Amino acid sequence: MAAAEEIATAMLSDDVRSERLASLLALIELMRPSVQADGGDLVLLKADVESGIVEVQLQGACSSCAVSSSTLQGGVERILKGRLDWVTDVVGSVDEDLDFEASAAMGAGGYVPKQ
Repeated sequence: MAAAEEIATAMLSDDVRSERLASLLALIELMRPSVQADGGDLVLLKADVESGIVEVQLQGACSSCAVSSSTLQGGVERILKGRLDWVTDVVGSVDEDLDFEASAAMGAGGYVPKQ
């Protein structure tokens, strides 16, 4: 990060931090129904509103979906960066703790065996 950027982020007021977090949470809530329609979920794990780094996780049927990395990069990251100019990086993960039966019970999205 450049020195000017470090100074700018260090000077964020509490109001700006709150506004950024509220905007992020609202956008995550806007995206969740699309992911939930396929039997999964999108969860915000961590957000640094000063550095712009956001960490999300796909859960449920998304944990076994073959296109989950595309959903994270092509969907979630693109939307967050496109609508929130302060977001610099989106770190995504997939909750892989779900077993076959639980994943299949969540509906569309289904289970894809790991190779």
